[in-house]
Amino acid sequence: MEIKESAENYLETILVLSQKNAAVRSIDIANEMNFTKASISIAMKRLREDGYINMDDDRMITLTPKGKDIASMVYERHQIIAKILIALGVDEATAYEDSCKIEHDLSQKSFEKIKEFYENYKNIT
Repeated sequence: MEIKESAENYLETILVLSQKNAAVRSIDIANEMNFTKASISIAMKRLREDGYINMDDDRMITLTPKGKDIASMVYERHQIIAKILIALGVDEATAYEDSCKIEHDLSQKSFEKIKEFYENYKNIT
């Protein structure tokens, strides 16, 4: 399934916000991502039309199963890559920032090996 990096970032942000708050609104996403509300509104319209999110009558946003699958995959990549960078001695802020850049371009095959390494590393330390 081909999805743009920006859409992956929106979906991941919605997932993270939904873990913190009972409801996610466009303004919450705008504040979290430091984007304008207008930009977020356009993006949410596209995500809704593509079947990645639902928006109820109160404008609360939830991920569809398809959206949650992508968000969870991106979030897992983000977390594991950042933790490996931190283990290598990269400061936390830089590790998470760099992880966000790497997660989108890394092949599934390479990520699986990184994840396997991380799981083994966790068991050793």
